[in-house]
Amino acid sequence: MSLGIVFLSEVFGTMMLTLLGCGVVANVALKGTKGNNGGFLMVTWGWGIAVFAGVFVAAKSGAHLNPAVTLGLLVNGKAEYAPGVPVDFASTLTYFGAELLGAFLGAVVCWLAYKQHFDEEPLAANKLGTFSTGPAIRSTPWNLITEIIGTFVLVFVILTFGGTPSGLGPLAVALLVVGIGVSLGGPTGYAINPARDLGPRIAHAILPIKGKGTSDWAYSWIPVVGPLVGGALAGVVALWVPDIMPAIAG
Repeated sequence: MSLGIVFLSEVFGTMMLTLLGCGVVANVALKGTKGNNGGFLMVTWGWGIAVFAGVFVAAKSGAHLNPAVTLGLLVNGKAEYAPGVPVDFASTLTYFGAELLGAFLGAVVCWLAYKQHFDEEPLAANKLGTFSTGPAIRSTPWNLITEIIGTFVLVFVILTFGGTPSGLGPLAVALLVVGIGVSLGGPTGYAINPARDLGPRIAHAILPIKGKGTSDWAYSWIPVVGPLVGGALAGVVALWVPDIMPAIAG
């Protein structure tokens, strides 16, 4: 498979993921929408369905949709990112770039869909929260730990039980993301994906959003570094599981 196909697959898959994911947050958070105040459970299920859709769209490229997943596969020593896509420097950069671009584009389309509600929303925090995550209690070390743990769960389960996300199955990955959201999403809003947070945050900074306020760049590195660390740790630990489990059973 050519890297061009990989790039387009990941762009469109991640774009669909972010459009629907940011879209459910906008529906819950912005003034005057039909889903206003729908609650955190609505958000978690919306993100799960967003993952479900994104995995189907990006099936050809293995549907990483997330640099932490790509990094986890790399650290885990996989020979291929998807059938016919060898793990090397060029393919790794292709995945990273496509995921970030797709997340940015999805956020832009979400803004277009909710343009009037962005204009009516009085709180800048609600506008930023539609695009990117933020902590319930701001604490750099603990926010970082939360993102590491949440992403570790995501990538570890994918690597241990399914190989790539498409191998595990779109529905299973979607339910896993819902589970992470309802169980571990409370402290930071569970970015668990550097592209999902950084791409929309860049869109927030660039777009002409009325009264948008700051993009909170002081926090922005946490939902990037935390997921990358969590994904890398999952890739390493998943290497040990085939050896550890027989030893425990025996």
